[in-house]
Amino acid sequence: MLKEIVIAIQSYLEAHRFISRHKLWKWILIPGFLYTLMFMAGIWLFWVTSNEATQLLLNKTGIREWLENFKNGWMNFLVIICQIIIWMVSLMFYFSLFKFIFLIIGSPLFSYLSEKTDTILTGKDFPFSFSKLMNDAWRAIKIALRNLLWQSLYMLSLFLLSFFPLFGWVTPLVGLLVECYYLGFSMLDYSIERNNLSAMQSIQFIGRHKGLAIGNGFVFYLMHLVPIIGWLLAPSYAVIAATLSLHKARNEKVIIG
Repeated sequence: MLKEIVIAIQSYLEAHRFISRHKLWKWILIPGFLYTLMFMAGIWLFWVTSNEATQLLLNKTGIREWLENFKNGWMNFLVIICQIIIWMVSLMFYFSLFKFIFLIIGSPLFSYLSEKTDTILTGKDFPFSFSKLMNDAWRAIKIALRNLLWQSLYMLSLFLLSFFPLFGWVTPLVGLLVECYYLGFSMLDYSIERNNLSAMQSIQFIGRHKGLAIGNGFVFYLMHLVPIIGWLLAPSYAVIAATLSLHKARNEKVIIG
């Protein structure tokens, strides 16, 4: 799995060269502007609601009252750590919902961009068909909804775990890995569909090659540390990098088929 993660990460650098060489910038900026606007709106919504939500949950669950019965420096420290972890897990959950909404909205464009990348790589022509594009987009939407359901269940479990000191401290890291996997999953499926694998076969395939998904999602999230530019480039770079990583993994015999 480690080699697959390395391949997925390296594919982002290759994606940048690929985009420049084949002048694909317009396909990067169109979804990039939409994504940036949605991302800024999502962050604003989280910022204005997260603190109240955290305080409400601490009060409603009785955790704050329980901790205050042991008022001392150590327990005050645990309260602060607990609040920070709940805030981080909440941020991931917000981001998860926002991400899947964007994947659903942008699925036709991402399907086309992945197909265009594959055409350049292999020289194989994929004649444009509006009906096929819509079928691919509908499959991507179903995959996104399926992943949203499973990821929400995992994130809810992690959110509940985050209320418990010590055990809850690992939840942000686990949550990040879950986020990376399901984001990379959606990006890889655009390419896998063209290999005539059904949605179930795609789920099984990516389950066997989790490293490609985790590595793709990890760099996607890392790009968000660069304001505006990173937000503009992240979604389309992720689609192209996913397509490149599958080709590279097959060429290096990391995956079969």
